[in-house]
Amino acid sequence: MKKIKWFSFTGILLLSKVALSQETLTISKEEVVQKASEKNLQVLAAEASYQSAKADYRQSNALFLPNVNVSYTGIVTTNPLMAFGSKLNQEILTQADFNPALLNDPEQTQNFATVIEVKQPLVNLDGLLGRQAAKAKMDAFQLQTERTKEYLILEVSKAYMQLQLAYKAVTVLEKANETAQGNLKMVENYFKNGLLQKTDLLNVQVRVNEITNQLQYAKSNVKNASDYLAFLLNEETNGKIYEPAEPLANEITLEQIETGLNTSRKDIQAMEKSTEAYQKMVQSSKYGFLPRLNAFGNYQLYDRQFLGTSAKGYLVGAQLSWDLFDGYKNMGKTQKAKADFNKAKIETEQYKKQSQLEINKTNRQLTDAENKVHLSQLAFEQSQEAFRIRQNRFTQGLEKTTDLLMAETQMAQKELEFLQAVFEYNFTKEYLRFLTE
Repeated sequence: MKKIKWFSFTGILLLSKVALSQETLTISKEEVVQKASEKNLQVLAAEASYQSAKADYRQSNALFLPNVNVSYTGIVTTNPLMAFGSKLNQEILTQADFNPALLNDPEQTQNFATVIEVKQPLVNLDGLLGRQAAKAKMDAFQLQTERTKEYLILEVSKAYMQLQLAYKAVTVLEKANETAQGNLKMVENYFKNGLLQKTDLLNVQVRVNEITNQLQYAKSNVKNASDYLAFLLNEETNGKIYEPAEPLANEITLEQIETGLNTSRKDIQAMEKSTEAYQKMVQSSKYGFLPRLNAFGNYQLYDRQFLGTSAKGYLVGAQLSWDLFDGYKNMGKTQKAKADFNKAKIETEQYKKQSQLEINKTNRQLTDAENKVHLSQLAFEQSQEAFRIRQNRFTQGLEKTTDLLMAETQMAQKELEFLQAVFEYNFTKEYLRFLTE
Protein backbone atom coordinates (compact mmCIF):
# COMPACT_ATOMS: atom_id res chain seq x y z
CA MET A 1 0.00 0.00 0.00
CA LYS A 2 2.88 2.37 0.77
CA LYS A 3 4.44 1.61 -2.62
CA ILE A 4 1.20 2.45 -4.40
CA LYS A 5 0.97 5.81 -2.62
CA TRP A 6 4.62 6.57 -3.37
CA PHE A 7 4.18 5.85 -7.08
CA SER A 8 1.02 7.97 -7.15
CA PHE A 9 2.87 10.87 -5.53
CA THR A 10 5.73 10.48 -8.04
CA GLY A 11 3.23 10.47 -10.93
CA ILE A 12 1.68 13.69 -9.64
CA LEU A 13 5.11 15.35 -9.51
CA LEU A 14 5.89 14.24 -13.06
CA LEU A 15 2.57 15.56 -14.33
CA SER A 16 3.21 18.85 -12.57
CA LYS A 17 6.62 19.18 -14.21
CA VAL A 18 5.11 18.48 -17.63
CA ALA A 19 2.43 21.09 -17.03
CA LEU A 20 4.99 23.65 -15.93
CA SER A 21 7.22 22.90 -18.93
CA GLN A 22 4.41 23.76 -21.34
CA GLU A 23 4.43 27.48 -21.93
CA THR A 24 1.20 29.04 -23.16
CA LEU A 25 1.69 31.92 -25.57
CA THR A 26 -1.20 34.20 -26.44
CA ILE A 27 -1.10 35.24 -30.07
CA SER A 28 -3.38 37.35 -32.23
CA LYS A 29 -4.44 36.61 -35.79
CA GLU A 30 -2.66 39.70 -37.07
CA GLU A 31 0.57 38.57 -35.44
CA VAL A 32 0.19 35.10 -36.88
CA VAL A 33 -0.27 36.43 -40.42
CA GLN A 34 2.75 38.72 -40.08
CA LYS A 35 5.05 35.99 -38.77
CA ALA A 36 3.94 33.49 -41.38
CA SER A 37 4.51 35.97 -44.21
CA GLU A 38 8.09 36.47 -43.04
CA LYS A 39 9.12 32.98 -41.93
CA ASN A 40 6.94 30.35 -43.61
CA LEU A 41 9.02 27.79 -45.50
CA GLN A 42 6.66 27.62 -48.47
CA VAL A 43 6.90 31.39 -48.94
CA LEU A 44 10.68 31.29 -48.59
CA ALA A 45 10.87 28.54 -51.23
CA ALA A 46 8.66 30.58 -53.59
CA GLU A 47 10.86 33.64 -53.10
CA ALA A 48 13.95 31.51 -53.81
CA SER A 49 12.36 30.35 -57.09
CA TYR A 50 11.71 33.97 -57.99
CA GLN A 51 15.31 34.93 -57.24
CA SER A 52 16.48 32.05 -59.47
CA ALA A 53 14.31 33.31 -62.35
CA LYS A 54 15.57 36.84 -61.72
CA ALA A 55 19.16 35.59 -61.96
CA ASP A 56 18.33 33.91 -65.30
CA TYR A 57 16.99 37.22 -66.56
CA ARG A 58 20.10 39.08 -65.44
CA GLN A 59 22.23 36.67 -67.46
CA SER A 60 20.57 38.04 -70.60
CA ASN A 61 22.34 41.39 -69.97
CA ALA A 62 25.17 39.80 -71.93
CA LEU A 63 23.23 40.77 -75.07
CA PHE A 64 24.10 44.43 -74.48
CA LEU A 65 27.22 44.41 -72.33
CA PRO A 66 30.72 43.53 -73.58
CA ASN A 67 32.58 40.40 -72.62
CA VAL A 68 36.08 41.34 -71.40
CA ASN A 69 38.77 38.71 -70.93
CA VAL A 70 42.39 39.09 -69.83
CA SER A 71 44.96 36.31 -70.21
CA TYR A 72 48.69 35.96 -69.57
CA THR A 73 50.55 33.15 -71.31
CA GLY A 74 54.16 32.03 -71.07
CA ILE A 75 55.71 29.48 -73.45
CA VAL A 76 59.10 27.94 -74.22
CA THR A 77 59.40 26.30 -77.65
CA THR A 78 61.71 24.92 -80.33
CA ASN A 79 58.87 24.54 -82.81
CA PRO A 80 59.96 26.37 -85.99
CA LEU A 81 56.64 28.10 -86.61
CA MET A 82 56.05 29.05 -82.96
CA ALA A 83 59.61 30.27 -82.48
CA PHE A 84 59.48 32.49 -85.60
CA GLY A 85 56.05 33.81 -84.66
CA SER A 86 57.14 34.58 -81.11
CA LYS A 87 60.10 36.63 -82.31
CA LEU A 88 57.88 38.37 -84.80
CA ASN A 89 55.35 39.29 -82.06
CA GLN A 90 58.21 40.49 -79.87
CA GLU A 91 59.47 42.65 -82.74
CA ILE A 92 63.04 41.26 -82.42
CA LEU A 93 63.47 39.59 -85.84
CA THR A 94 66.81 40.23 -87.59
CA GLN A 95 68.17 39.33 -90.99
CA ALA A 96 70.02 36.40 -89.47
CA ASP A 97 66.74 34.84 -88.34
CA PHE A 98 65.87 34.19 -92.01
CA ASN A 99 68.73 31.73 -92.28
CA PRO A 100 67.08 28.45 -93.44
CA ALA A 101 69.11 26.46 -90.95
CA LEU A 102 67.79 28.60 -88.06
CA LEU A 103 64.27 28.60 -89.45
CA ASN A 104 64.19 24.80 -89.67
CA ASP A 105 65.99 24.13 -86.42
CA PRO A 106 65.59 27.17 -84.15
CA GLU A 107 67.09 27.55 -80.75
CA GLN A 108 64.91 27.49 -77.67
CA THR A 109 62.66 30.57 -77.68
CA GLN A 110 60.50 31.88 -74.88
CA ASN A 111 57.59 34.25 -75.11
CA PHE A 112 55.31 35.96 -72.55
CA ALA A 113 52.04 37.37 -73.87
CA THR A 114 49.38 39.53 -72.24
CA VAL A 115 46.10 39.68 -74.17
CA ILE A 116 43.11 41.90 -73.34
CA GLU A 117 40.13 40.76 -75.40
CA VAL A 118 36.74 42.44 -75.78
CA LYS A 119 33.67 40.97 -77.50
CA GLN A 120 30.58 43.14 -78.06
CA PRO A 121 27.28 41.73 -79.41
CA LEU A 122 25.69 44.07 -81.97
CA VAL A 123 22.75 42.27 -83.59
CA ASN A 124 21.30 39.13 -81.97
CA LEU A 125 17.53 38.99 -82.51
CA ASP A 126 16.97 35.49 -81.14
CA GLY A 127 18.86 36.41 -77.98
CA LEU A 128 16.75 39.56 -77.60
CA LEU A 129 13.54 37.54 -77.69
CA GLY A 130 15.09 35.00 -75.33
CA ARG A 131 15.67 37.88 -72.92
CA GLN A 132 12.00 38.86 -73.19
CA ALA A 133 11.04 35.24 -72.45
CA ALA A 134 13.26 35.28 -69.36
CA LYS A 135 11.59 38.52 -68.26
CA ALA A 136 8.12 36.97 -68.64
CA LYS A 137 9.27 33.92 -66.69
CA MET A 138 10.61 36.13 -63.90
CA ASP A 139 7.31 38.03 -63.75
CA ALA A 140 5.42 34.73 -63.59
CA PHE A 141 7.46 33.58 -60.59
CA GLN A 142 6.94 36.93 -58.89
CA LEU A 143 3.17 36.68 -59.34
CA GLN A 144 3.23 33.08 -58.15
CA THR A 145 5.13 34.14 -55.04
CA GLU A 146 2.50 36.77 -54.29
CA ARG A 147 -0.25 34.18 -54.79
CA THR A 148 1.58 31.81 -52.45
CA LYS A 149 1.53 34.53 -49.79
CA GLU A 150 -2.21 35.02 -50.32
CA TYR A 151 -2.78 31.27 -49.96
CA LEU A 152 -0.63 31.24 -46.85
CA ILE A 153 -2.84 33.92 -45.29
CA LEU A 154 -5.85 31.71 -46.01
CA GLU A 155 -4.15 28.64 -44.53
CA VAL A 156 -2.99 30.56 -41.46
CA SER A 157 -6.51 31.93 -40.96
CA LYS A 158 -7.87 28.40 -41.14
CA ALA A 159 -5.26 27.11 -38.68
CA TYR A 160 -6.01 29.98 -36.31
CA MET A 161 -9.76 29.27 -36.46
CA GLN A 162 -9.06 25.58 -35.87
CA LEU A 163 -7.10 26.55 -32.78
CA GLN A 164 -10.01 28.74 -31.64
CA LEU A 165 -12.42 25.87 -32.26
CA ALA A 166 -10.20 23.45 -30.34
CA TYR A 167 -10.12 25.77 -27.30
CA LYS A 168 -13.86 26.32 -27.55
CA ALA A 169 -14.45 22.56 -27.66
CA VAL A 170 -12.42 22.22 -24.45
CA THR A 171 -14.58 24.92 -22.83
CA VAL A 172 -17.80 23.20 -23.92
CA LEU A 173 -16.65 19.82 -22.68
CA GLU A 174 -15.42 21.29 -19.39
CA LYS A 175 -18.87 22.78 -18.93
CA ALA A 176 -20.41 19.46 -19.86
CA ASN A 177 -18.10 17.77 -17.37
CA GLU A 178 -19.22 20.15 -14.63
CA THR A 179 -22.84 19.40 -15.49
CA ALA A 180 -22.15 15.67 -15.51
CA GLN A 181 -20.35 15.88 -12.16
CA GLY A 182 -23.29 17.80 -10.71
CA ASN A 183 -25.71 15.18 -12.00
CA LEU A 184 -23.48 12.47 -10.57
CA LYS A 185 -23.57 14.04 -7.10
CA MET A 186 -27.33 14.38 -7.32
CA VAL A 187 -27.77 10.76 -8.44
CA GLU A 188 -25.39 9.55 -5.71
CA ASN A 189 -27.53 11.33 -3.10
CA TYR A 190 -30.67 9.79 -4.56
CA PHE A 191 -29.03 6.38 -4.58
CA LYS A 192 -27.93 6.70 -0.95
CA ASN A 193 -31.49 7.60 -0.02
CA GLY A 194 -32.79 4.57 -1.92
CA LEU A 195 -34.58 6.65 -4.55
CA LEU A 196 -32.62 5.23 -7.53
CA GLN A 197 -31.24 1.88 -8.51
CA LYS A 198 -27.60 0.90 -8.89
CA THR A 199 -27.95 0.82 -12.69
CA ASP A 200 -28.92 4.52 -12.71
CA LEU A 201 -25.78 5.40 -10.79
CA LEU A 202 -23.63 3.28 -13.09
CA ASN A 203 -25.12 4.96 -16.18
CA VAL A 204 -24.25 8.39 -14.82
CA GLN A 205 -20.73 7.23 -13.94
CA VAL A 206 -20.27 5.90 -17.47
CA ARG A 207 -21.40 9.26 -18.82
CA VAL A 208 -18.89 11.09 -16.61
CA ASN A 209 -16.11 8.82 -17.86
CA GLU A 210 -17.15 9.48 -21.46
CA ILE A 211 -17.03 13.23 -20.92
CA THR A 212 -13.62 12.94 -19.25
CA ASN A 213 -12.31 10.95 -22.19
CA GLN A 214 -13.73 13.43 -24.72
CA LEU A 215 -12.18 16.28 -22.76
CA GLN A 216 -8.79 14.62 -22.93
CA TYR A 217 -9.09 14.23 -26.70
CA ALA A 218 -10.15 17.88 -26.98
CA LYS A 219 -7.05 18.98 -25.08
CA SER A 220 -4.91 16.86 -27.40
CA ASN A 221 -6.57 18.58 -30.36
CA VAL A 222 -5.50 21.91 -28.88
CA LYS A 223 -1.90 20.73 -28.92
CA ASN A 224 -2.25 19.40 -32.46
CA ALA A 225 -3.72 22.68 -33.70
CA SER A 226 -1.00 24.60 -31.88
CA ASP A 227 1.74 22.44 -33.42
CA TYR A 228 0.35 22.97 -36.92
CA LEU A 229 0.24 26.72 -36.37
CA ALA A 230 3.86 26.61 -35.19
CA PHE A 231 4.74 24.69 -38.36
CA LEU A 232 3.17 27.40 -40.52
CA LEU A 233 5.13 30.01 -38.57
CA ASN A 234 8.33 27.96 -38.94
CA GLU A 235 8.88 27.99 -35.19
CA GLU A 236 9.95 25.23 -32.84
CA THR A 237 7.30 24.13 -30.36
CA ASN A 238 9.64 23.25 -27.46
CA GLY A 239 6.68 22.64 -25.17
CA LYS A 240 4.95 25.88 -26.21
CA ILE A 241 1.21 25.96 -26.75
CA TYR A 242 -0.42 28.82 -28.61
CA GLU A 243 -3.60 30.36 -27.31
CA PRO A 244 -5.68 32.64 -29.58
CA ALA A 245 -6.09 36.19 -28.33
CA GLU A 246 -9.52 36.37 -29.98
CA PRO A 247 -12.18 33.76 -29.12
CA LEU A 248 -14.02 31.80 -31.80
CA ALA A 249 -16.96 33.75 -33.20
CA ASN A 250 -20.30 32.24 -32.21
CA GLU A 251 -22.17 34.03 -34.96
CA ILE A 252 -21.77 34.66 -38.67
CA THR A 253 -21.75 37.81 -40.77
CA LEU A 254 -23.52 37.45 -44.09
CA GLU A 255 -21.67 38.96 -47.02
CA GLN A 256 -22.38 39.10 -50.74
CA ILE A 257 -19.32 38.02 -52.72
CA GLU A 258 -19.00 38.36 -56.49
CA THR A 259 -18.66 34.83 -57.89
CA GLY A 260 -17.26 35.66 -61.32
CA LEU A 261 -13.72 34.61 -62.18
CA ASN A 262 -11.26 37.44 -61.63
CA THR A 263 -8.77 37.18 -64.50
CA SER A 264 -6.43 39.56 -62.67
CA ARG A 265 -5.92 36.94 -59.97
CA LYS A 266 -2.24 36.47 -59.29
CA ASP A 267 -2.07 32.77 -60.18
CA ILE A 268 -3.96 33.30 -63.46
CA GLN A 269 -1.69 36.20 -64.35
CA ALA A 270 1.29 33.97 -63.56
CA MET A 271 0.06 31.29 -65.98
CA GLU A 272 -0.54 33.90 -68.68
CA LYS A 273 2.97 35.25 -68.16
CA SER A 274 4.31 31.71 -68.44
CA THR A 275 2.40 31.29 -71.71
CA GLU A 276 3.88 34.56 -72.92
CA ALA A 277 7.37 33.25 -72.10
CA TYR A 278 6.74 30.15 -74.26
CA GLN A 279 5.48 32.38 -77.07
CA LYS A 280 8.67 34.43 -76.94
CA MET A 281 10.71 31.23 -77.08
CA VAL A 282 8.88 30.25 -80.29
CA GLN A 283 9.78 33.61 -81.83
CA SER A 284 13.34 33.32 -80.55
CA SER A 285 13.80 29.92 -82.17
CA LYS A 286 12.50 31.31 -85.48
CA TYR A 287 14.92 34.21 -85.39
CA GLY A 288 17.68 31.69 -84.77
CA PHE A 289 17.81 31.26 -88.56
CA LEU A 290 18.94 34.88 -88.98
CA PRO A 291 22.60 35.97 -88.96
CA ARG A 292 24.32 37.47 -85.90
CA LEU A 293 26.65 40.44 -85.91
CA ASN A 294 29.32 40.78 -83.22
CA ALA A 295 32.28 43.12 -82.81
CA PHE A 296 35.56 42.05 -81.27
CA GLY A 297 38.95 43.49 -80.46
CA ASN A 298 42.07 42.67 -78.50
CA TYR A 299 45.24 44.36 -77.33
CA GLN A 300 48.42 42.28 -77.06
CA LEU A 301 51.65 42.78 -75.13
CA TYR A 302 54.68 40.53 -75.89
CA ASP A 303 58.18 40.13 -74.41
CA ARG A 304 60.78 37.43 -73.96
CA GLN A 305 61.07 38.47 -70.28
CA PHE A 306 58.49 37.72 -67.57
CA LEU A 307 56.03 40.63 -67.17
CA GLY A 308 57.73 42.46 -70.01
CA THR A 309 55.76 44.70 -72.41
CA SER A 310 58.29 45.70 -75.04
CA ALA A 311 56.10 44.82 -78.06
CA LYS A 312 52.50 45.91 -78.47
CA GLY A 313 49.71 45.40 -80.97
CA TYR A 314 45.94 45.45 -81.38
CA LEU A 315 43.25 43.83 -83.47
CA VAL A 316 39.75 45.19 -84.14
CA GLY A 317 37.04 43.63 -86.28
CA ALA A 318 33.45 42.53 -86.74
CA GLN A 319 31.98 39.14 -87.53
CA LEU A 320 28.76 38.29 -89.31
CA SER A 321 27.88 34.64 -88.71
CA TRP A 322 25.00 32.70 -90.19
CA ASP A 323 24.16 29.08 -89.40
CA LEU A 324 22.76 27.88 -92.73
CA PHE A 325 22.28 24.28 -91.65
CA ASP A 326 22.79 22.75 -88.21
CA GLY A 327 21.58 19.23 -88.81
CA TYR A 328 17.89 20.04 -88.19
CA LYS A 329 18.71 21.14 -84.65
CA ASN A 330 17.16 24.62 -84.88
CA MET A 331 14.10 23.30 -86.72
CA GLY A 332 13.49 20.73 -84.01
CA LYS A 333 13.98 23.42 -81.36
CA THR A 334 11.32 25.55 -83.07
CA GLN A 335 8.85 22.65 -83.21
CA LYS A 336 9.41 21.88 -79.54
CA ALA A 337 8.88 25.54 -78.61
CA LYS A 338 5.59 25.58 -80.55
CA ALA A 339 4.40 22.43 -78.81
CA ASP A 340 5.29 23.85 -75.37
CA PHE A 341 3.49 27.09 -76.22
CA ASN A 342 0.32 25.26 -77.29
CA LYS A 343 0.45 23.14 -74.16
CA ALA A 344 0.80 26.25 -71.99
CA LYS A 345 -2.22 27.86 -73.69
CA ILE A 346 -4.34 24.75 -73.15
CA GLU A 347 -3.29 24.42 -69.51
CA THR A 348 -4.07 28.09 -68.86
CA GLU A 349 -7.55 27.74 -70.36
CA GLN A 350 -8.15 24.55 -68.40
CA TYR A 351 -7.00 26.23 -65.18
CA LYS A 352 -9.41 29.11 -65.71
CA LYS A 353 -12.34 26.74 -66.22
CA GLN A 354 -11.36 24.67 -63.19
CA SER A 355 -11.11 27.86 -61.14
CA GLN A 356 -14.63 28.89 -62.17
CA LEU A 357 -15.92 25.42 -61.27
CA GLU A 358 -14.26 25.70 -57.85
CA ILE A 359 -15.83 29.14 -57.33
CA ASN A 360 -19.31 27.84 -58.20
CA LYS A 361 -18.85 24.83 -55.93
CA THR A 362 -17.57 26.96 -53.02
CA ASN A 363 -20.43 29.43 -53.44
CA ARG A 364 -22.95 26.59 -53.09
CA GLN A 365 -21.01 25.30 -50.09
CA LEU A 366 -21.28 28.75 -48.52
CA THR A 367 -25.06 28.70 -48.93
CA ASP A 368 -25.21 25.21 -47.41
CA ALA A 369 -22.95 26.31 -44.55
CA GLU A 370 -25.19 29.30 -43.83
CA ASN A 371 -28.23 27.02 -43.69
CA LYS A 372 -26.32 24.59 -41.46
CA VAL A 373 -25.45 27.39 -39.03
CA HIS A 374 -29.09 28.44 -38.66
CA LEU A 375 -30.32 24.87 -38.21
CA SER A 376 -27.55 23.89 -35.78
CA GLN A 377 -28.14 27.04 -33.74
CA LEU A 378 -31.84 26.24 -33.54
CA ALA A 379 -31.06 22.63 -32.58
CA PHE A 380 -28.66 23.80 -29.86
CA GLU A 381 -31.22 26.20 -28.38
CA GLN A 382 -33.86 23.47 -28.45
CA SER A 383 -31.50 20.96 -26.80
CA GLN A 384 -30.76 23.51 -24.04
CA GLU A 385 -34.42 23.94 -23.34
CA ALA A 386 -35.03 20.18 -23.48
CA PHE A 387 -32.23 19.56 -20.98
CA ARG A 388 -33.53 22.26 -18.64
CA ILE A 389 -37.02 20.72 -18.66
CA ARG A 390 -35.78 17.17 -18.17
CA GLN A 391 -33.44 18.22 -15.35
CA ASN A 392 -36.30 19.93 -13.53
CA ARG A 393 -38.55 16.91 -14.02
CA PHE A 394 -35.78 14.58 -12.91
CA THR A 395 -35.39 16.43 -9.62
CA GLN A 396 -39.13 15.94 -9.15
CA GLY A 397 -38.81 12.23 -9.89
CA LEU A 398 -40.71 12.51 -13.18
CA GLU A 399 -37.89 11.57 -15.59
CA LYS A 400 -35.64 8.57 -15.95
CA THR A 401 -31.90 8.85 -15.50
CA THR A 402 -31.31 7.64 -19.06
CA ASP A 403 -33.52 10.44 -20.42
CA LEU A 404 -31.56 13.03 -18.44
CA LEU A 405 -28.25 11.64 -19.69
CA MET A 406 -29.51 11.60 -23.27
CA ALA A 407 -30.61 15.24 -23.00
CA GLU A 408 -27.28 16.25 -21.49
CA THR A 409 -25.33 14.41 -24.19
CA GLN A 410 -27.45 15.93 -26.90
CA MET A 411 -26.97 19.46 -25.57
CA ALA A 412 -23.17 19.19 -25.58
CA GLN A 413 -23.21 17.55 -28.99
CA LYS A 414 -25.44 20.23 -30.51
CA GLU A 415 -23.28 23.01 -29.11
CA LEU A 416 -20.18 21.47 -30.67
CA GLU A 417 -22.04 21.02 -33.96
CA PHE A 418 -23.08 24.66 -33.89
CA LEU A 419 -19.50 25.83 -33.30
CA GLN A 420 -18.29 23.54 -36.09
CA ALA A 421 -20.93 24.99 -38.43
CA VAL A 422 -19.80 28.54 -37.63
CA PHE A 423 -16.20 27.55 -38.31
CA GLU A 424 -17.14 25.94 -41.64
CA TYR A 425 -19.10 29.00 -42.73
CA ASN A 426 -16.37 31.48 -41.83
CA PHE A 427 -13.66 29.43 -43.53
CA THR A 428 -15.78 28.81 -46.63
CA LYS A 429 -16.38 32.55 -46.89
CA GLU A 430 -12.63 33.22 -46.60
CA TYR A 431 -11.92 30.56 -49.23
CA LEU A 432 -14.49 32.03 -51.63
CA ARG A 433 -12.96 35.48 -51.16
CA PHE A 434 -9.54 33.95 -51.86
CA LEU A 435 -10.84 32.39 -55.10
CA THR A 436 -12.39 35.64 -56.33
CA GLU A 437 -9.87 38.26 -55.20
